[in-house]
Amino acid sequence: MVDWEGINEFVAVSETGSFTAAAHRLGLSIAHVSRRIKARESRMNTRLLHRTTRKVTLTEEGQMFYQHCRQILDALASAENTLADLQASPSGILRITAPVSFGEKYIAPLINDFALQHPRLTLDLRLNNRRLDLMDEGLDLAIRLGPLEDSRLIARQLAERIPIVCAAPSYLAHFGQPHTLGELSHHNCLLGTLDYWRFREGEKSRTIRVHGSLRCNNGPSLLDAARKGLGLVQLPDYYVRDDIAERRLIPVLEAYTPEREGIWALYPPTRRLSPKVRLLVHHLEEQLPRACTQ
Repeated sequence: MVDWEGINEFVAVSETGSFTAAAHRLGLSIAHVSRRIKARESRMNTRLLHRTTRKVTLTEEGQMFYQHCRQILDALASAENTLADLQASPSGILRITAPVSFGEKYIAPLINDFALQHPRLTLDLRLNNRRLDLMDEGLDLAIRLGPLEDSRLIARQLAERIPIVCAAPSYLAHFGQPHTLGELSHHNCLLGTLDYWRFREGEKSRTIRVHGSLRCNNGPSLLDAARKGLGLVQLPDYYVRDDIAERRLIPVLEAYTPEREGIWALYPPTRRLSPKVRLLVHHLEEQLPRACTQ
């Protein structure tokens, strides 16, 4: 393993010709700079600097060592600048997957905004309600909704949602409004991909198996069915907020509303998140909460 201790201090002294000037450049004390360089010389068993009360000069070995150190530091600076440039203007292909209806309404517009900001990127957005394996499919990022399963992936929360049970006034006028979870068995419940709904009763989370005459894995379609009075529906707040405000839908079982659920960005557990993925995650973290409340 390369030992970097004293390198920056040695280069600074070599270029300024002074421990005082080197300490000022590095924002360190003169004693610290001197101590680091002496430790470096001791480990290398080589004298790098001639020190007098008037000036500091390089030994022959020090001159050779300085040239190599300068090249190494220049290469490191170049690598950092290249990374900074990549972060400012990333390039290559960025592959993302998201659920269909949520992706259409919320993720795709934000991805399109991101594309305008980073024209050197090629964006591949795959809307699919099947949970694709990121590593098998060569994907960089997945957007997932609600509780997460155990996974090899790293999760970053982008926003939150609240599941709300509601129905059209026409349905409630005909079948009545449920007031307890037990009453759900007497109602037509419009189903999504799952055959149960989540609730919170007191301090405990509960799942209730529900039944109904319609099942659809698309939120807007379930929303339309609820508007038309076909049954109760449990949908995230961003789907039903406007309908509730306009009284097209009436919330029920509000005392059992479950806790907020996460909207997540998932990515493979690589040692370092690539700059282009980091930029997109940051973009979604900033923009998605606002999009979901509009």
